[in-house]
Amino acid sequence: EIHLMESGGGSVQAGGSLRLSCTSTVWPFDRSDMGWFRQAGGNECELVSSISTDGTTYYSPSVKGRFTISQDNAKNTMTLQMDSLKPEDAGVYFCAADPKSYIGAPCISRPYWGQGTQVTVSS
Repeated sequence: EIHLMESGGGSVQAGGSLRLSCTSTVWPFDRSDMGWFRQAGGNECELVSSISTDGTTYYSPSVKGRFTISQDNAKNTMTLQMDSLKPEDAGVYFCAADPKSYIGAPCISRPYWGQGTQVTVSS
């Protein structure tokens, strides 16, 4: 099974920044669209941001202007720079390949997903 690996979660005060990274030793990121999902408490699994193979980016309205997604195909790494964090940004963040296929699905670790990384934002 192919799994991705996230890093960079942690705790920060509101207004602070965190940088999440996602990588894989077996799945080439330039082969598919890539994205970040968030599971916050009992809320639905939300697609926060994605980047397509042609570089087109998507941001959910709640994070647009504060988060930046990027990808380095040479390093096979995808990054989510999160600035001006708010308490409502807290949750478990998952990176995923082909994110459009999982919209509406639960946030769980599965093939082509990472294991999730916790982001905590205190007010």
